[in-house]
Amino acid sequence: MQADSSFWDSLVFDGIDDVDVEAVTAVFGTVDIVARGRAVGAACPDCGRFSERVHDSYQRRLKDLPLGGQGVVILLRVRRFICCDTNCPRRTFAEPFAQLTAPYARFTTRLNRMLERVGLALAGRAGARLAAQLGLGAGRMTLLRRVMALPDPQFTTPRVLGVDDFATRRGHSYATVITDGERHRPFDVLPGREAAPLATWLAAHPGVEVICRDRAGAYAEGAALGAPHALQIADRYHLLQNLGQAVEKCVAAHRDCLRSIAPQPDQAATERNADAAFAVERHSLPLPTGRRAERMRAHHALVHGLLSEGMGLRAIARHLGWGRHTVQRYARAARWQDMVTGRHTRTSRLDMHQPYLQRRIDETDGKITIIELRKELAHRGHPVPYSSLRDWARSRLQWPDAPAPAAAAPSVRTVVGWITRHPETLTEDENRLLKAVLDACPELEQTHELVRDFAQMLTQRTGADLPDWISTARAAQLPGITGFARGLTSDLEAVIAGLTLHWSSGGTEGAVTRVKKIKRQLYGRAGFELLRKMILLQ
Repeated sequence: MQADSSFWDSLVFDGIDDVDVEAVTAVFGTVDIVARGRAVGAACPDCGRFSERVHDSYQRRLKDLPLGGQGVVILLRVRRFICCDTNCPRRTFAEPFAQLTAPYARFTTRLNRMLERVGLALAGRAGARLAAQLGLGAGRMTLLRRVMALPDPQFTTPRVLGVDDFATRRGHSYATVITDGERHRPFDVLPGREAAPLATWLAAHPGVEVICRDRAGAYAEGAALGAPHALQIADRYHLLQNLGQAVEKCVAAHRDCLRSIAPQPDQAATERNADAAFAVERHSLPLPTGRRAERMRAHHALVHGLLSEGMGLRAIARHLGWGRHTVQRYARAARWQDMVTGRHTRTSRLDMHQPYLQRRIDETDGKITIIELRKELAHRGHPVPYSSLRDWARSRLQWPDAPAPAAAAPSVRTVVGWITRHPETLTEDENRLLKAVLDACPELEQTHELVRDFAQMLTQRTGADLPDWISTARAAQLPGITGFARGLTSDLEAVIAGLTLHWSSGGTEGAVTRVKKIKRQLYGRAGFELLRKMILLQ
């Protein structure tokens, strides 16, 4: 098949003017394009002298982007010119094709750029699968080599830096990511999380004025050594996190005070009867609506329809391509609304004996034991294990004069949440229970006041009040809180700056989250250099 060269120039080469297409053939799903250079001569790459003397020629085989679902191969005729300058050390040189391809390359420039984008987006194995679907035909190592060949992005040293660490292998090795504190983009990655690499980097890139970091001592030391005139800022998020850990230690030390705090009797009774009341309550609730409810309705009807046809749970899971436990949850739900609300009762083979067992309990005024009930079921031809009957009877059978379960005291984590959360986010019951806790324990009341004062400093940016707060906290001698206050004095200037200025490590934390996505995308097979390249170029 022959075609006009101008047509193929515009269609295949898309505006490239340094080649002429001589012939195009389409055989066995591959389009072969025979092309040659259009220029009369070329300039010597060493001396720059123009030459038209042809020494010989050879053919290059270049792979290009697919065309109409078919692979494209460019058979390019390349001439070698003789340098006319007798003093030039280069006697011959190859004809250049700067727009079409690079020297010694087997791909065109535009195909190479496409492979670079695929490699950056999906890395090796996933990128190779996508390249095969697109007809690019590149393996995983080809994609990774193109990523590694890309130059690092150029940058000017920013005024504000963010520094944080991430695990390359959790518990074994770590790395440090450095971000632009104003644009929130990573622009370098350092091996390890020690002070020396950060100090060396800062010394080689002067001009940093602000460094946002966590409270790790290595980063504080590295920043002080590499940029002694820069202002260090301790991140507010990490300060609140450390304060929460200190409050948890304090509450745990006074857990005896929590045992006297319990829900009101009517509230405890409501919780005990919640499961029984749900059977009546669910009929009066409005039907759930929305896309999720409709999907649950359709899936529930599908599973129960297959069950009615005699299919088992495993067969349904294989047929639908779902997990077995997903099919099991739909099968156990009597109504599709139970899947939406998440409140449904698991069926048991003992449910058929519930009327008989309840009648026996009522006839004996609750004096019959689980062992005797198990024997009666065995005489009726239904032997069951003792533990199964015991656990089932606790939730399904009603015993007269059964002692009410003791109301549980609030847990340590629950009380920590009440103390550290914003007061406006607490419900009326939580406020009432928190007041009861604080009334029962003066130490926790003092802890609550210190937390509120610290939160006020953070929200109103009054970091100048921190020394007074530290003095008050250390004088209180509260477990956890005193140690937290003592730790602030070792990094006092950075903490005051964090509670005063608007700079923070929020953008750096977001960059670390993206770094973790890239790291998981590479399935842990990437070395540090490839991981660094992917982080900087994405």
